[in-house]
Amino acid sequence: MARKHRFMVVDDELIVRESLAAWLEQEGAAVDKADSGEQALSLMEQTFYDILFVDIKMPGIGGFGLLENVKKQFPTTLVVIITAYGTVDHAVQAMRLGANDFLVKPFDPENLGLLVTKLLEHQRLLEESQYLRSEVARCWAGFDEIVGKSPSMVELFDTIGEIAGSESSVLVLGETGTGKELIARAIHANSKRLGGPFVPINCGAIPESLIESEVFGFEKGSFTGAVRAKKGLIEVAEGGTLFLDEVGEIAPKMQVDLLRVLQDRSFYRVGGVEPLTADFRLISATHRDLQHSVTTGAFRQDFFYRINVITLRVPPLRERKEDIPLLANHFLQRFARETNRHVDSISDAAMKILVDYPWPGNIRELENVIERAVVTSKKRIITPESFAYLMSDFANASGSSGSGSLQDVEIAHIKRILDETSWNISRASKVLDVDRTTLHKKIKKYSLQQQHPKGGEAEHR
Repeated sequence: MARKHRFMVVDDELIVRESLAAWLEQEGAAVDKADSGEQALSLMEQTFYDILFVDIKMPGIGGFGLLENVKKQFPTTLVVIITAYGTVDHAVQAMRLGANDFLVKPFDPENLGLLVTKLLEHQRLLEESQYLRSEVARCWAGFDEIVGKSPSMVELFDTIGEIAGSESSVLVLGETGTGKELIARAIHANSKRLGGPFVPINCGAIPESLIESEVFGFEKGSFTGAVRAKKGLIEVAEGGTLFLDEVGEIAPKMQVDLLRVLQDRSFYRVGGVEPLTADFRLISATHRDLQHSVTTGAFRQDFFYRINVITLRVPPLRERKEDIPLLANHFLQRFARETNRHVDSISDAAMKILVDYPWPGNIRELENVIERAVVTSKKRIITPESFAYLMSDFANASGSSGSGSLQDVEIAHIKRILDETSWNISRASKVLDVDRTTLHKKIKKYSLQQQHPKGGEAEHR
């Protein structure tokens, strides 16, 4: 069933509160009542309300005072001013202060129902507009970042165009830093859900103890610190696209909960007893081999098949070397503009270093490398000296194993960044553009240790 809308009637006259609340409840809404502006504000600190019906004449904080407070503190809540004094002056003043409509006592129940329908549609468009204003710049900027002319990328672009119009779930596979979220945004930007929000969730960055409340939302009092109800990201994604980044990090219990949402298109907030509907398209992404995880029991098979209706593979940068000059120049122009640096080009010798390097961090690493080169360059053209540390990583990896494999380069690169940041995990993870959890896993996987000047292992921060 759809979410039940919640209204509040604020009037110091008991008969008005009761009668108006009864009519609104007949419209299918949950209705709270307050006899003063002070009580209304207290209730609003604990509960989200779609619409307030507010009397002008009340002792203490009157209707206009309450209206001003609501518009400052709770801008998505709509306010209808009600009064027995239906003058033009009152209507003009109410609208100037941000009222969404104006009612004159006594009320006509039929007109009230039409008004509620109109206001709820207005509220839906308002919430959607506010979210889109914050997301649209990011969405289109991210879309512009997909640069490539290699056959594998051209094929990927064509596939995006073919599948964007469907409602099927998509699983985007690729190594860390290949631009999986940009691909997801491109699918959303070319879909019929473009008018809805694109809501990303980094499943690897949210602690397991918090991800349920973040995704599904929670009701007031459902746990310590839940002082008011909060929408989950599934509700925020209504009518749009939900993007589960690093879906392979989700714990089995959460996989079961999400599977139920995908099957039934309904869910419960944490601590809630009322089912809510879920209308979104799901796009997931991971760098893991989920089929192997299914075999080992680390990932549920039924959930895997639900998210893997359509599969897209984003090639690593080392498999599309012809795109490296395009990407490097793209980042060069962007960072030169953003930092106001007069750096115009990359020399042929410097570009050869970029093309030959295996890029264990893929596009994210290339982006960071070009940004560093632009900021530190003392010339208008970037020379091989700007990339000397890349060759050092590659040489160290080759010298340590004799192979110079991708894994060896990655180990050398991570170790160098950790040493440069004095093994400050927070700073190192930002430079490497991975979350702390991923970096800790890499340190454990490769048995990396910081050597204390007097011997022993230092504490990681």
